[in-house]
Amino acid sequence: MEPLELSAALESSRELRERVERASGVHIEDCYQCGKCSAGCPVAAWMDYTPRQVIRLLQLGLGEEALKSRTPWLCASCQACYTRCPREVNLPRLMEAVRQEARRRGMVNDRKVDIFDRAFLQSVERYGRAHEMGLIIQYNLQSGQPFKDALLAPPLLLKGKISPLPAKIKNVAEVKEIFARVRAKGGDGH
Repeated sequence: MEPLELSAALESSRELRERVERASGVHIEDCYQCGKCSAGCPVAAWMDYTPRQVIRLLQLGLGEEALKSRTPWLCASCQACYTRCPREVNLPRLMEAVRQEARRRGMVNDRKVDIFDRAFLQSVERYGRAHEMGLIIQYNLQSGQPFKDALLAPPLLLKGKISPLPAKIKNVAEVKEIFARVRAKGGDGH
């Protein structure tokens, strides 16, 4: 690794850091790097940086590295890190803000997670809940693997675990209104 001038890095990434903090409501300096978040993260083994390290990258002005990381895309938002944090740093919200910023900058480095994320939210916006079969089909087609897990469909259909027809909640218009408000506030509303 090349030597790094931290004060210059901090200054150059100030805007990114402020955007991520504003979007997540998390003050990055609240983290004192105890590592409890990473120790309890169920998907940390598959991440390139642990959650603690992503915060450290942001603290050191290495925001571009955080945006390039796979970690925010793999975050399951399970809240294990948040419940373990002695400073109540809401890491799932921070990871979502980093994902949104990466998406805004065209730096999506885990396309499949992004495809699933968008397909899931489109289903929720359309029906008020996830339509599993439609979600699977949309994800498989957009990710270029149309027959992935296709052999699982017949048993799931026969057991009534998935339905070919979507079920809507009573007030889908209220859910659509939530998405509209998010878009009005600058969210990408995917």
